[in-house]
This record gives sequence, structure tokens and C-alpha cells, in this order.
Amino acid sequence: MNTLLLDHLAVSGTDRDTARAHIEEALGLPMQTGGEHARFGTHNHLMGLEGGLYLEAISIDPIAPQPDRPRWFDLDDFAGKPRLTNWICAVPDMMHALSQWPGAGDPISLERGDLRWQMAVPQSGKLPFDGTFPPLISWSGTLHPAQMLCSSGASLKQLTIHHPEATDLADLLGVIAGASVRFETAQASSLSAEFDTPHGVRLLT
Repeated sequence: MNTLLLDHLAVSGTDRDTARAHIEEALGLPMQTGGEHARFGTHNHLMGLEGGLYLEAISIDPIAPQPDRPRWFDLDDFAGKPRLTNWICAVPDMMHALSQWPGAGDPISLERGDLRWQMAVPQSGKLPFDGTFPPLISWSGTLHPAQMLCSSGASLKQLTIHHPEATDLADLLGVIAGASVRFETAQASSLSAEFDTPHGVRLLT
């Protein structure tokens, strides 16, 4: 049985800067410039959190070539205001994890600068449980983005997964390490995260 480790949270937007502004306004803290993901035609900004976590603002890169498959995080169909869309979990062995959670997708090998990792991405780009199933990631070596980011002084206090079948999702995933994660039955699917920041407790949705 694999134990998932919360790796980072992602806010999606129709463009990278509005996703960044959404995070900065919610937490009252600045993000750092990220980079590009050539394989999926996306780009991001980042914020380091306490405890080895980080926040990502991600969108389609308008100047990148169209990828040969649907983009991750269901970004091809993203619309509306920026919002917290994904909670990415790390696994020590991607193939072992995919034998347990085959709906997570296919393993894709990626790299950017000195970073090397595998990500499970469904062929459709759409994750189970209306996108609230966590994308699975496996980092190669010891280098991790959180080590390369300045500390914002913020820490994740509580992540809540809202979904009509939240109990089923919780049972499927089992233990989540690295953070306090709560599953709450709701009529619609969404994510919300509470942070302790230098400005007090802040909510990101």
C-alpha cells in the first residue's frame, strides 16, 4: 500500500499572471517567477512554503507550440476565474503507485533545468473524481523545487477536498502524509486551503 505525500498545490488560471495575482491577493505574499513546461505547453510561477511544500500558479503558455496530447490539470478546458484546482502528491515508485491507482494516468518523464521527474497524466488530461483526485509525481534524485525557492513564511494549515463522493475518494487514497487533509462531502467539487501567514490565517480557494 502506497502512502501519498503532499508535494504542492496548484492554482490554475486562463493566464499565468492572473493565477499569480489570485494567490498573492489571497495570501498577501509575493510569488517567484517560474518557468515553462515544453511537453505540455504550460508555464508557472511559484511560492515556497514551510515544510517542503510549495504553491504553483499555472496556465497555458500562449507562445508555446500546441502539445501532441491534452494538457495536464485539464487546462485545455479551464475557464473562469483563477482557483485552486489541484493537490499534487509524491510517490516513491510511480509504477507501483499506478498499479494501485491506474486511473491516475500514464507516467510521463519530464525535465526543466536541473529538475527531473515523472508525472502521471491521464490520456484525456482529466483526473478522476471531477479532477479532485491528486496528480501523482515522482522526483528523480534529491533535488526538489521547494529547495530552490525563497521561504514565504507561510505554512499550509488545512487542505479540504470538497466532492459529492468525498468519502469514497478518501477511502481510495488512504493515508496522506505531509499535511492535514480533510475530505468533505459537498454538492460540487472544489478545493480550499487554509494557511498560516505572517499576516494571520488566510484562505485560498
